Amino acid sequence: MNTNPPMTFSALGLLSPILRVIEEVGYVTPTAIQQQSIPAILEGQDLMATAQTGTGKTASFVLPLLQRLGPGQRVKANHIRALILTPTRELAQQLAEAVRLFRRYLPLKSGVVFGGVKINPQMMRLRGGTDVLIATPGRLLDLYRQNAVRFTQLEILVLDEADRMLDLGFRDDILKLIALLPNRRQTLLFSATSSLEVQSLVDGLLKCPVQIEINPPNMAATSVRQYLYQVDKEQKPALLVHLIRSRGWTQVLVFVRSRERADSLVTQLVRAGISAAPIHGDKSQAVRSRNLAEFKANRVAVLVATDVAARGIDVLELPLVVNFDLPKVAEDYIHRIGRTGRAGLEGEGVSLVSADEVKILSRIETLLGQTLERKQESGFIPTHKVPLTRQLAARPKKPKKSKQITAGD
Repeated sequence: MNTNPPMTFSALGLLSPILRVIEEVGYVTPTAIQQQSIPAILEGQDLMATAQTGTGKTASFVLPLLQRLGPGQRVKANHIRALILTPTRELAQQLAEAVRLFRRYLPLKSGVVFGGVKINPQMMRLRGGTDVLIATPGRLLDLYRQNAVRFTQLEILVLDEADRMLDLGFRDDILKLIALLPNRRQTLLFSATSSLEVQSLVDGLLKCPVQIEINPPNMAATSVRQYLYQVDKEQKPALLVHLIRSRGWTQVLVFVRSRERADSLVTQLVRAGISAAPIHGDKSQAVRSRNLAEFKANRVAVLVATDVAARGIDVLELPLVVNFDLPKVAEDYIHRIGRTGRAGLEGEGVSLVSADEVKILSRIETLLGQTLERKQESGFIPTHKVPLTRQLAARPKKPKKSKQITAGD
């Protein structure tokens, strides 16, 4: 029997202004990644961490980053001392909220910049200098080209969601930004999944990094129960409505493959009397923020999202994620269901799988190293009752036309 007392945040070497906020927000015991990352970052070491979504990753770098900046020099006009790069507007805003929260009792300034909104207000806010800047790569490059931000005071660089930034094609922008930064800096890289591309980025940017892997690479959280329903593609909306009603689901994050499918599904759900809202790249930032806030407040039951727009969605105790469409990239499945079952809480990851998604399903199950549970829903009868693995093979082949030979040929 283990009688050792649980680890505390004070034991990690954090100072009283940060510990005060930690106590106020109700954090008690640091998660595994926090226990390993915080001391290494406080020592000034470069770090590469692979950890699933929901493991407490954000606090694992924000807390020690703020502490290292605390006693530093005053930031000059248009300069920054720490830079956190992240792939999407939603995640940038999420990180900005976390930084504002934890710097509450520190004499530090923070800011956030991202595309899709006017650049001039962001340029104005950077004039006074910013200790911690959260940014998406493209907008930060735009600001640099307009002399709105300078990097000579930069001490710490964080690449958050590195795998997603690479998936979205930000590698060139990242390398352009890296070339502008001081060589003498601390670099921290966090990724939900591991890949050769991420490792190549690590090899080129980090100096003798501490490597932390909280969970096996490319594995889904064990706190999430995963299962699927076999359903004809045209019946997916009806099955989703049936499940929401019969199961009494009140807060559901639904993933679809495209912006058009997101809008279409929301329309069908609303017609069925279910409150729903979309979140995707065609919506303005104001609309996306409003829809997310309504979902968090339980005023909207279903939030329908695309993969890119959903990065950064952090809903406390989100019980359920539904894959209305399976993702084209198997690793995205892990990102999706990582929205639930966070920090050890239980959650469900439900997939609606049609016959044309069999190959995608196979890739996901190979990545997971497990076969997802197949379920049937009473009261809803799908068109196809043949197991998915046999559906394609069961389709009758068209008979070959035989050439008819007639007299005179």
